[in-house]
Amino acid sequence: MLLIRAIVRPEKASSVLKALINVGFPGTTKMSVFGRGKQRGLKVGDITYDELPKELLLIVIKDADKDFVISTIIEAARTGAKGAFGDGKIFITPVIESYTISSGQKEVS
Repeated sequence: MLLIRAIVRPEKASSVLKALINVGFPGTTKMSVFGRGKQRGLKVGDITYDELPKELLLIVIKDADKDFVISTIIEAARTGAKGAFGDGKIFITPVIESYTISSGQKEVS
């Protein structure tokens, strides 16, 4: 199993969630976060906003679904045809095991 952490623009989060649901991946956790990437924030006049609002989406998937889920997220989160700075980032880490709280059932990767 893999944990996908996708950081996307707030205005794109609902599009990404809908796209994931439409392709069969409804299980997602969403959190509002603040941060910056390579763009180092946003400068308006003399003021620099270095903590920009983003949405963090957490999705646990089977290893075999990785490429499909990543391409679905990229297509839904990208701004315009070529994308733009600040569109976000995707991080992938292995999940060793997980548990369903209600049943206590363990799921091993």
